[in-house]
Amino acid sequence: MRDVTPDTISDVFASYFSDETDPRFKEVMAALSRHMHAFVREVGLTHDEWRKGLEAMEWAGRITTPERNEFVLLSDVMGLSSLVDMINSREGATSSSVLGPFHVSDAPPMALRADLKGDFEGEVVLVQGHVRDLEGNAIAHAQLDIWQTAPNGLYSSQDPDQDIMSFHGLMTADENGYYAFTTVRPVSYTVPTDGPVGDILNAAGRHPWRPSHLHFIIKADGYRDLVTEVFPDDDPYLDQDTVFGVRRDLVMRYSPQPAGTFPDGFALSGTVDGPWAKVDFDFKLATK
Repeated sequence: MRDVTPDTISDVFASYFSDETDPRFKEVMAALSRHMHAFVREVGLTHDEWRKGLEAMEWAGRITTPERNEFVLLSDVMGLSSLVDMINSREGATSSSVLGPFHVSDAPPMALRADLKGDFEGEVVLVQGHVRDLEGNAIAHAQLDIWQTAPNGLYSSQDPDQDIMSFHGLMTADENGYYAFTTVRPVSYTVPTDGPVGDILNAAGRHPWRPSHLHFIIKADGYRDLVTEVFPDDDPYLDQDTVFGVRRDLVMRYSPQPAGTFPDGFALSGTVDGPWAKVDFDFKLATK
């Protein structure tokens, strides 16, 4: 140990693992230390910079709550979350995209063709589609966990004026894999900038905006869980997403519909007098 050097410290760390260590744990931790050590050597990290990094981690821990996870947000804006999504997406399946720091667990059950809009103002949007396998066959009774921002750009966990389950719902697709619900169009919004992530964005001269989107977690027996987002093709931040979440196959279109054409069978049927919009979007799941 007394002869450890900047060039040998990674190997010395790797030698710490016993023969009983889980092989995957050893692989990940040894690689992590190797890349961290290489980073320190490459940039010639100073003591002051090292301390600043530790202080940022401490700050992230202090402001993290069950409703807001600054570590997830940091992973998002650094591109780490999206890189993990991309390398774990299965070819032919709908792309994964970031979970984000504002998902609320245990969303209330939501009937097929139910409404998320509630009393909020804004144009009604009807979202529908199918959950399918890679061959295009319907996946019966897939479960969809759906959430989004309110029209003020805030998730329920950020906004004391919203119920915690506002714009959250858990829907089961029918035997044909069909899902459908109504909502109001989400808006572009900024990620929180009052913590260490905001300091990073400001120092980089980078904006904090995300394009508007709908979040989904989709599960079905025998298939890989899908965590993803769907983005409109007319959003001004579509190619400037601060968390790198947009993929080509996750872009959808709001199709304007004239007044008096809203269909029957929905919770809002008979109440939509003005123009509305429709989204048709199918999801493809890969097997486990």
